[in-house]
Amino acid sequence: MGRSSIDLYANDVGAPFTEIESFAAYVGGSPTNISVGAQRLGLKTALLTAVGEDPVGDFILHFLQNEGVETRYIPRKPDRRTSAVVLGIEPPDKFPLVYYRDNCADIALTIDDVLATPIAGARAFEFAGTNLSKDPSRSATLFAAEEARRAGVDVVFDIDFRPDQWHDARAFGLAVRAAAPLIDVILGTQDEIKAAVLADPEQVHLTHQQVSDARVSGDVEAAIETLLALGPKALIEKRGEEGARIHLADGTRIEAPGYPVDVYNILGAGDAFAAGFLYGYVNGWDWRQAARLGNACGAIVVTRHGCANFMPTFDEVTAFVEPRGGL
Repeated sequence: MGRSSIDLYANDVGAPFTEIESFAAYVGGSPTNISVGAQRLGLKTALLTAVGEDPVGDFILHFLQNEGVETRYIPRKPDRRTSAVVLGIEPPDKFPLVYYRDNCADIALTIDDVLATPIAGARAFEFAGTNLSKDPSRSATLFAAEEARRAGVDVVFDIDFRPDQWHDARAFGLAVRAAAPLIDVILGTQDEIKAAVLADPEQVHLTHQQVSDARVSGDVEAAIETLLALGPKALIEKRGEEGARIHLADGTRIEAPGYPVDVYNILGAGDAFAAGFLYGYVNGWDWRQAARLGNACGAIVVTRHGCANFMPTFDEVTAFVEPRGGL
């Protein structure tokens, strides 16, 4: 459950944003990317997002339907626009992106939209932090998490910290901590984990771009302890090329090494990780193996131009990991 968009990726890889001459049009949005990635691996996925009555909405729905993602629960919001994102690619470490989400459709998801879905029949319910940035999406998402927990469905949360979607960085942390008792598994980078407990008065007054660009200071271990104390059974710390570290509520730590590759574009790597992790998690794999599959999916996607359109199949992942020590 969460955002969807048309993503315009720069074709001029390495060019400064001001010198980009053309873009490729793909489908994006963290939960949307994850639904496609998990579907390609072999899970059965349904997406709850919203699009406008516009050609961009048609573009997204057409792609999802071709991928086999269930779209029948996606409402169209006639008074809203489908979201868009424009992205530059300047490897190895500069990937500027601009969101166009004013009056966007997916932030208008309602409790009634949730009630129209078969969420109680799912094996897992995944949502993203940006869902919580505004109502009615915030209330609808918390309601969906409650419904999932009530039905015994595991709730997986991708922290998904997008500073420019929040009026105050502290509000992001408040929303995450309020949702935490409804969550079974949290996924996040070190900076996202620290942002979820952000309280430093010297940082909360930074501009959104400064928070996004800077490494959020603080003790990641303390932040993990804070979040796990609120109820989740596990937090998966995404560590880039180092792989992932699983923190369990009982204090256990499990290392899942990554797969080194040459980075072409990091945008979407976390969503690919989530898709792979969810495949293993839903199929009852152990923590390490599920995270290793996530690492492999992320490693493959960072070598490609976009995200949802470039998610690997299970056969592709198998071919990738076999010469690299397997899962």
